[in-house]
Amino acid sequence: MATPMELSCWGGDWGLPSVQTDSLVVLAYAKFSGANLEIEPVDWTWKTLTGTVPALHCEGTTVTEPAQILNFLRKQRYNADYELSAKQGADTMAYIALLEEKLQPALLHTFWVDAENYANLTRPWFASHTPFPLNFFLPGRLASLALSRILLTKGESPLHSIMEVEAKIYSEAKECLNLLSHRLGSSQYFFGNTPASLDAFVFGYIAPLHKASLPSGQLQQHLKQLSNLCQFCDAVLKNYFIDSAPGSPPSSQDTVDANLQKLTQLVNKESNLIEKMDDNLRSSPQHRPRRGDPKPSPLSNERNSTPA
Repeated sequence: MATPMELSCWGGDWGLPSVQTDSLVVLAYAKFSGANLEIEPVDWTWKTLTGTVPALHCEGTTVTEPAQILNFLRKQRYNADYELSAKQGADTMAYIALLEEKLQPALLHTFWVDAENYANLTRPWFASHTPFPLNFFLPGRLASLALSRILLTKGESPLHSIMEVEAKIYSEAKECLNLLSHRLGSSQYFFGNTPASLDAFVFGYIAPLHKASLPSGQLQQHLKQLSNLCQFCDAVLKNYFIDSAPGSPPSSQDTVDANLQKLTQLVNKESNLIEKMDDNLRSSPQHRPRRGDPKPSPLSNERNSTPA
């Protein structure tokens, strides 16, 4: 019997199983490799202030960080890369490094630093999933951490102003998306017809950008022009997460079936009520009039009440 494994990850929205990149990477890889994980969606709580999400729990062992979790799953014989050649394995490592260096800073800026996106999407969503009083300061704290990380990795000389940094990170992110689109081409996945770890990482990075309703979305608009990457995201969601993605609207047939079921239940309730009323009428005592007591006539009452 396989050892049960539990994955703590951020919850989902926007038609995605999770809104966080790292959680999406692990969830996608688990689906690709056939790993049966018990999913425990978490929101911000006092416990997660000092914890790391996603986190994989197995036999008293806790593994964090997407790369470490994927390595742990491979050791458990859940390997989505077993058919890759040595060159494809090297390409995988190179493209993952490219995602982390070129695309991740722009994603952090898009969701956490861009004032319009932060005020209208990111902060309200995360605040609504955070208990009081953490909802007042945690979103702002993460926004500050995101900005610090961007400046630390991309604010080197001769770039001094935040405007110059923004121009650079978005230029590099668009170039990264172009390279990914060119590498994918017309294939369903990056190494053929079977998804691998690179597909999990690419999906985790670009799916939130593809599905979120961003008020300010210059990077999102660029992604929409790369139709094969958008189709790639939709294919992964359809093939592996169609039943688990929250926020996705029900199909028309499901709506019809649900309405029919409600109507059937209503009719059954009405029938049961009528039947119960009929039984009560039949079982209630019937007082028949006695023969010695003739029924009074309305006319005789009127005559008796007429004065002489």
